[in-house]
Amino acid sequence: MFVNKVENSGILAFDLIDFKNRVEIVEFDIKILFYQEMIVREKDFKAALAALDLKPFTGKAVAFTCSVDAIVPPWVYMALAEKFHAIVAYYNFKSVETMELELWTQHLNHADLSLYQDQKVVIRARPNMPESLYILATSRLIPIVKTLMYGEIGMPKVIFKRT
Repeated sequence: MFVNKVENSGILAFDLIDFKNRVEIVEFDIKILFYQEMIVREKDFKAALAALDLKPFTGKAVAFTCSVDAIVPPWVYMALAEKFHAIVAYYNFKSVETMELELWTQHLNHADLSLYQDQKVVIRARPNMPESLYILATSRLIPIVKTLMYGEIGMPKVIFKRT
C-alpha cells in the first residue's frame, strides 16, 4: 500500500504568488501633458489634462512617471491625483515595478492568515521572488504558526519552531 507522507505531514503550503496583486498596472508618463513634452506651462498642462481620455485607465493601477528632466511643481501631482482619483484602483508616482511590489506588500499585509494559526507552514520557494516578501511573510506568520519552514512540503527547511 502506498502512503503519501507529504499529505500525512500536516504541513500547509503558503505561496506568496497567491497574494500577488491582480489589478493591472499601467505606466503614465506625464511628459505628454507638458508643453513640447519638456516644460510645465499651467494653461497648456491643464488643457492637456482636461482633454486626456481616461477610459484606458479605468479600474487599473496607474504608475505616474516623468521621463524628462523637467521642473515639476507640486500642484501638477495634485492635479493628476484629482483627475485620476475617481476612476482608477490605485495611483502613485513611481515605477511599475515598485508599484507592483508595493501593492503585493499591501495585499500580504492585509491578508487573513487565521487558516495558518497553530499550523506547520512552509513558505514555498519561488524563483525571482522579491526578498522583502519573504521577510514580510515570515514576520506575519511567526506570531501565529507552530512551525515555519521554507522550500517544498516534501523537503522543507525549518526556520522557526514554537516550543
